[in-house]
Amino acid sequence: MPAAKHPKRLLRMPATVIAVTGLLLSACSGGGGHKAAAVSPGASGTSGSSSTAAGSSAPSAGSSSVPADLTSYYRQKIGWHSCGVAGFDCGTMKVPLDYAHPVAADDLKLAVARKKATGKDKKLGSLLVNPGGPGGSAIDYLQYAALGYPSAVTSRYDMAAVDPRGVARSAPVECLTDKQMDAFSSVDTTPDDSAEIKALSTADRNFDKSCERRSGKLLGHVSTVDSARDMDVLRAVLGDPKLNYVGKSYGTFLGATYAGLFPKNVGHMVLDGAMDPSISAEESSRTQAGGFQVAFDAFAKDCVARSGCPLGTTSVADAGKRLTALFTSLDAHPLPTGDAARPLTEALGTTGVISAMYDQSAWPSLRSALTDATKGQGDALLKLSDSYYERDDTGKYSNLMYANAAVNCLDLPPAFTSPAAVEKALPSFRKASPLFGTTLAWSSLGCAYWPVAPTGHAARITAKGAGPILVVGTTRDPATPYAWARSLASQLSSGHLLTYDGDGHTAYALGSSCVDSAVNAYLLAGTVPPAGKVCS
Repeated sequence: MPAAKHPKRLLRMPATVIAVTGLLLSACSGGGGHKAAAVSPGASGTSGSSSTAAGSSAPSAGSSSVPADLTSYYRQKIGWHSCGVAGFDCGTMKVPLDYAHPVAADDLKLAVARKKATGKDKKLGSLLVNPGGPGGSAIDYLQYAALGYPSAVTSRYDMAAVDPRGVARSAPVECLTDKQMDAFSSVDTTPDDSAEIKALSTADRNFDKSCERRSGKLLGHVSTVDSARDMDVLRAVLGDPKLNYVGKSYGTFLGATYAGLFPKNVGHMVLDGAMDPSISAEESSRTQAGGFQVAFDAFAKDCVARSGCPLGTTSVADAGKRLTALFTSLDAHPLPTGDAARPLTEALGTTGVISAMYDQSAWPSLRSALTDATKGQGDALLKLSDSYYERDDTGKYSNLMYANAAVNCLDLPPAFTSPAAVEKALPSFRKASPLFGTTLAWSSLGCAYWPVAPTGHAARITAKGAGPILVVGTTRDPATPYAWARSLASQLSSGHLLTYDGDGHTAYALGSSCVDSAVNAYLLAGTVPPAGKVCS
């Protein structure tokens, strides 16, 4: 979970990947809105999208057993056209708004993109990718995957992506204006008294009401199960008998959900930076708080060994105390930034620190930003916070946070149903993370006020009948703690765990030749690493 107040589970791609995906495939568009006359704004009834993550209500796997009312979706043709970026093709795909009642008038158009295999050897079909979030644009990430994944893979696979429903170019969920989002992101997430608690809960309520007002017809139909079913439609439309897939972060939950729904349709599936589908929203948030603490301690250990570390040069414990003192100071006296209307509050400063935990390559930027903050300037930490929220230099936000809230609040019952419940849980969160526990706990309150009842719940996913699935876990991953990878690999009946002993969020195609070699062998030949395999 992030420093953001509303979403209970924001799992991001590393900063190095974000930098590479700066070019938008602007010609890729799902056509904007949606038609959903049969669903009233804010409807809280079941959408037919899910009952559990295991997908007990899913249609039978395999194109031959697709229900008749879904046949037209599975047999559609995509009209591909150039994305405006050399080698990339874009198009749109039609899916039913509600899989329980797939009426032609109630369709969504999802944006899809691909880059065909570059080699001359036998092609292996399509490799679908998703970077996480929920709310991250898979099409933006495709640019990194197609150009940054090992050539041994991109030469054999057509690299493909779909922006999930509610995300980016695919009928995006909308909530706040950009100015409103500026205000929302700066609200105090460590309330000290009843007035600050009321301000926080009011901000969450207003956020939720805005989502209902602007996107109410869509909110009951953006669950992970819905998106997993969309992926099976895309698999068929691309002509692949089985789904080959690399999911990062939340993308692992999406992939595991697909495997639970369609185990016999699973081809080569890599789940990197794994989530644990069997735990509650509260447990997920608390465990993630501990993950960020572990990541900060690793950063602090590196920092204090350097001369001029802004958190001192004595110990990790002392560094933590100094960061706490900075947060306390920001709470009382926000720092000036380059924008007079946006001083660096404690909430924004905390988000900036958390943002840098996702990728070890961001540590130098964080050291510099913290140095500036100790000198009274908040610009650099604000910039780190803005990158986390996907706010650009013009002040425009992507819909990342809005889609994140919509998916999370639909997938699981809320972590907390009232401020009193948060206060009761604070000791356990602070024990998990003295630095981030309070923020992570209060950040979990937003779904309490969500206008649509959740359609899913925590459940183990076994995907019995699926071929081998490769789960990758990083030992000091801040956002998806390593314990989650171990748990998912053990739940999946055909799960195999690959461990990366390192820092940062996710591991494949991010610099480890050991990890890349093991994943490549699996994607290209189906060879799973030996039990207990550890890369460093």
